[in-house]
Formats: sequence, C-alpha cells, structure tokens
Amino acid sequence: MAVEKNNKFEDYKFKKGNLNLAVVGHVEWINFLKVDHLPKPGVISHSEKSLEYPAGGGSIIAKTLSELTLNQIHFFTALGNDDYGDRCFKILSNMGIKLHVAWRDKPTRRGFSMIDSQGERAITVIGERLAPNYRDNLDWSIFKKMDGIFITASDSEIFKMARSASILCTTPRVGINTINKSKVNLDLLIGSNLDPGEEFSFSELSVKPKYTIKTEGEKGGIIFPGGRYKALKNKEQKVDSYGCGDSFAAGILYGMASNWDIDKSLNLAKVIGRDSSEFFGPYAEND
Repeated sequence: MAVEKNNKFEDYKFKKGNLNLAVVGHVEWINFLKVDHLPKPGVISHSEKSLEYPAGGGSIIAKTLSELTLNQIHFFTALGNDDYGDRCFKILSNMGIKLHVAWRDKPTRRGFSMIDSQGERAITVIGERLAPNYRDNLDWSIFKKMDGIFITASDSEIFKMARSASILCTTPRVGINTINKSKVNLDLLIGSNLDPGEEFSFSELSVKPKYTIKTEGEKGGIIFPGGRYKALKNKEQKVDSYGCGDSFAAGILYGMASNWDIDKSLNLAKVIGRDSSEFFGPYAEND
C-alpha cells in the first residue's frame, strides 16, 4: 500500500484511491453546543461554545468519504425548500460534494447536539427526517458506475437500484421493514448496539447481510462473522462523540469498495471513528 502524509489519518497512512462512491440519505441542520454538563431536570446548563452546520448521518459519511478518494462524492438527499435547506446545499457543495437534491415543500430538519466536558453528547432533533425516494427526478443511473454506496435514509426501491454498485452498505435506522421489502443482498449492515433506534435481531432480517457490525463506542463492537473487536484508544483528549459511528461506517465502506479484506477495512474504520472524537462539531476543519 503506497504511503503519503495524511494528518487526519496519520495512524493509517495511505494514498487516496480513485473510487466512485455515493451516499443516499438525510441532512439535518444541527446547532452544536458545548455545555458544562448535559441537561438534567430543573438545572440550567451554560454553553461555552456554539457551532451550526449541516450534519446528520448522510452528510457525515459523504464528507468523510470525500477525504478518502480523489473522485467527487455523489450525495442523493432531500432538503426543505427553506433557508436551512439552501444553506445546507451551499455548504456541502463548497466542500466539493456533488449534491442530487429532491426539494420538499417542508421544513429542513433541525436539531441540537449538546456536548459535555467528557465529550459525550445528547441530541434532540426537530421535525421530520427528509429522505429521497425513487419517484424523485434524480440521476439514479449514476448508481451503475459506483464502486460503493451507503444508504442512511431511502425507500426500498432505491435499495434495488443501488444494488447495481459493487458494494452496498446501510444502517438499521433506515428501517428493517424497508430493508426487507427491497430483498437485496447487503454487503454490510452497521448500527449502534447502544442506540435503541438501531436495535434489531437477526431473526428480523429476511436476507442476511454478508457482514453485520454492531458498534459499542469506546468498547469496540461485534462483527458477524468474526466476533468482538476492540476500539482504538484516543491519542488526544476526547472532545465530541458526534458522528463517530458514521465516520466509522464510511471507513468500512471505503475499505470494502477497495476490495480490502474485512480486517483491513475495520482497521481503517477504527482510526477514522477514533479521530472524529477529537474535534468539536461534525467536521475537523470547523473545530
């Protein structure tokens, strides 16, 4: 593997590839607040730092992938036809991501992520999660050219179209019913074992993925088949756990789309997930 200087992933130096990658999913306008402690009933928290940015799983994965490949990332999403949607589009486009947007006559979802002195966060979202669907007039033909696609929000028909990619990964937050209805063979299903919104049992899946990962933050996680794996220890102080799981997922997709074995893919993912906890907010350059 060729080596080059890469400050962001200095524990896993590599030369960027020419992979064609896409993300299908959601965007949320998030206000990140650094607080002295997470909210408790009847207690007033004081924010020491504030940052507003487009975030959410789709945005985080798209941005992380854009740092791993020389080719432009295609991001299929839905945004509200409002000021927040316009700001999301401009900021993500300025990051070099190619957005394919289904504009909705609904408000763009917003939210707050409060981060305490230990780097732990509590998230509150406001409004409906907007997601693209197969009826949207977007350039779905691009899927056929993709080495890898990650889906964080869509319908079952999009899964069927996305299966034309070499590697297809998703999260249970999409909805197990949506995944089952598509009847596609997934290369990877990845979700948090600590988040009730991503809990599922294998008996619920009509088609078993090639690999399944249940992450457990600093404890590592479990990969099926394979067993438990350990997380990497932080080199710097943990600042903000927001987006660690999504960054980890982006690393797995990149590795699998590069035809790496699962252990090598997992090693890259652990570096990216760990590093993303060492800066405030969704993207390192905004810390």
